[in-house]
Formats: sequence, C-alpha cells, structure tokens
Amino acid sequence: MSTCVFIQIRCKPGTTYKVAEEIALREIHSELYSTSGDYDLLMKLYIPSDQDVGKYINDQLLVIEGIERSLTTMTFKVF
Repeated sequence: MSTCVFIQIRCKPGTTYKVAEEIALREIHSELYSTSGDYDLLMKLYIPSDQDVGKYINDQLLVIEGIERSLTTMTFKVF
C-alpha cells in the first residue's frame, strides 16, 4: 500500500509554471494545483510502499530547478 503525502511547494519568483511543467513531465503526482499564499503549488503524491518517503521526495521532486522550499504533510488514515 502506498503512502499519500501532500507537498506544498514554494518556487523562485517567475519559475512556478516551469516547475509545474517539470512535475507534470515526471508523472509522479496524483494531483497538482496552483495556490495562493505562502506556497505556489500544492501536490498530492502517492509514495510507493517500498520507497523511503524522504528519499523519494528528494530524488524525484526536490531536484527540480526553481523549487525554493517545500512543506510535506504525511497522511495516516482514511476516514
């Protein structure tokens, strides 16, 4: 069973669309939204059960140029 996480992404000024396009090309997300507030993008992602959450996010997402900061919220139970 995979782990569902929500990741808020802050992009360097002027790079939000480029970052979103790169995420879309990697096809790792379930959902991706543009948001207002402190972060520019909100992504829903399912981490494969055989993967370490932190390593997966670092290797698959945070290597994208233009990402300045991220905030990951892990989920535990569906109601």
